Amino acid sequence: MNTTKRYPILNIWADDVTMESALEKVVEFVEGDNRVHTIFAANPEKNFSVPGDPILYEKYRTADLLLPDGIGIVMAARLLYKIPAKRVPGCEFMQETCRLAAEKGYPVFIYGAEETVNAKAVQTLQERFPGIQIVGRSNGYVPAEGMDDLIDRINASGAAILFLALGSPRQEQWLARYGSRLEHVRSCQGIGGTLDVIAGNVKRAPVVFCKTGLEWFYRLISDPKRLKRQRVLPVFASQVLLEKMMIKIHR
Repeated sequence: MNTTKRYPILNIWADDVTMESALEKVVEFVEGDNRVHTIFAANPEKNFSVPGDPILYEKYRTADLLLPDGIGIVMAARLLYKIPAKRVPGCEFMQETCRLAAEKGYPVFIYGAEETVNAKAVQTLQERFPGIQIVGRSNGYVPAEGMDDLIDRINASGAAILFLALGSPRQEQWLARYGSRLEHVRSCQGIGGTLDVIAGNVKRAPVVFCKTGLEWFYRLISDPKRLKRQRVLPVFASQVLLEKMMIKIHR
């Protein structure tokens, strides 16, 4: 079994995984014990949003895989624990999971986003990964009275992998409420706005920004409205430095 180490990063956690070892975990989830295994992304913004929401916090605390999604999380892990942490972006991981599903024959269900975005993303994934079995899909605007029907559709589809594109904390809250009713799903990843990227509505940063850890900067200059969300980054950095100082003091 592929065992992973989990590190506390201030108020949240991240697993010491690479893209390859994280994908190995998906295989373990799908082919292992009969329960839903949850996958979420860890980034600096989550350090401030997760602790304030009891449901979100509990789902993160008990998640089966926490991807080191943000470069801030990666740098913090390197500084605090001196490990060669690498970034595993949730958007890329979702697509690599689809590649894996196509190779292994794992059936997939995709729930979330607007109808046109969901449909376009599914079409794109089918073109990108020939042979992938996307056995069902639904937009993210299912009313409460339609949730029983959605659960029945997911179960009837036989999907082993479920992607939730509801945004946080909606996707965690949905899992907390309905996860126990999923009969065949073994791996469930919260993917936020990933379908918008796959559908072409939102552009990923150029490769040079991604490889140098500056994707956050590209996204900021492309959409200045993100400043409100990203202003937590210097606070996160200062708290990590303070944590490092405290570790040295107590040695």
